[in-house]
Amino acid sequence: MGGTALVLGATGGIGGAVARALLEDGWAVRALARDGEAAEARWTGSPHGRLVWTTGDALHGEDVARAAEGAAFIVHAVNPPGYRNWDRVVLPMIDNSIAAARRAGGARIVLPGTIYNFDPARCPIVGSDTPQTPLTRKGRIRVALEDRLSQAAREGVPSLIVRAGDFFGPGAPQSWFAQVLARDPLKRIVVPGGPGIGHSWAYLPDLARSVAGLMGRADRLAAFERVQFAGYWDPDGTALPSAVRRVIGRPDLPIRRFPWWLIRMLAPFGGFPRELAEIEPYWRHPQRLDNARLLALLGDEPRTPLDAALRATFALA
Repeated sequence: MGGTALVLGATGGIGGAVARALLEDGWAVRALARDGEAAEARWTGSPHGRLVWTTGDALHGEDVARAAEGAAFIVHAVNPPGYRNWDRVVLPMIDNSIAAARRAGGARIVLPGTIYNFDPARCPIVGSDTPQTPLTRKGRIRVALEDRLSQAAREGVPSLIVRAGDFFGPGAPQSWFAQVLARDPLKRIVVPGGPGIGHSWAYLPDLARSVAGLMGRADRLAAFERVQFAGYWDPDGTALPSAVRRVIGRPDLPIRRFPWWLIRMLAPFGGFPRELAEIEPYWRHPQRLDNARLLALLGDEPRTPLDAALRATFALA
C-alpha cells in the first residue's frame, strides 16, 4: 500500500503504535529521536518491516525537514520532553512540521487530537464540527495548534486530525490507565471519574489501525480533515474496572476513587498538581466522540473485544 511516512514521537505510545500499523500496511517508515541509536535499541521491532531511525530533535526545524525529505506523511505524535513547557514548545514543534511538510512538497501532517479543545460541561458529544471552547491553558494551545494546521491546509499543506479518548493498551505507559487506573503492581483499581460518569477510552492498536487506514485513503480526505475515534464508551465508569477484575481473575480487587481533593489542595503551588488539576473537569463530565466522519471514510472502526484488548494490555496469554 503506502509510500513513505515520517513518525515524530515513535518512542511514545500512539507514535509507536501508528508506526507498527504503517509497517504492517507496507509503508516505508522513518522515525526521528533525539538519540536515534538508543531509540532503535529499545524498539521492540515489527515482523512487517524495519523502522528507520534518524537522530534529530522535533524542536530543530532542519532536523525535521531532513528526516521528512520524500515523505508523503508526517505523523506529529510528539510531546514536549517530560510533558513540560507546553506554552513554549508545542507550537514551535508544529511549525517545524508544517515547514518540513511544505519543503517535502505538501506532505500531509497527521495529528493525534485531544478532547482538551472542548468544554466537557458544554460538549457531551464531540463531532468534527463541534465549536472548540477550551477551559485550560493546554486546551487553548491545542486549539491554536489546530488553527495553524487549518491555515497551512489553505496554503497547500494538508492535515488529518484523529481525536480519541484516553489511551490504554500495550506500549502506553504514559496514560491514565497505566499510571492511575491499573497501575503496576496492580493492588487496587483507582477510578478518576465521579460516580456514574461515563468516559471514552481508546485501545491503542485499534486507534493506530484507524490512523493507518485513513492515511491509506488520502484521496478521500479533505485538505483539513478532522475525525473522531469513538473507541470504548464506559457509560457510568464501572464497565472498564469490572472488565479489569474479570480479565485478571480478581473479582475482589479493591476499587478506590482518585484523590482529586488532594490535587486541588496542592495545585496552587504549581508543578504537576497544577497540570493535573486542569484535567479534572474531563473526569467530572461525560464526553463521547462521534465517529460518523471516520465511518464515512473507513466503513467501520476497528474494535477489538474489550476482554481481548485488556489481556493484550496486561500481556496475559
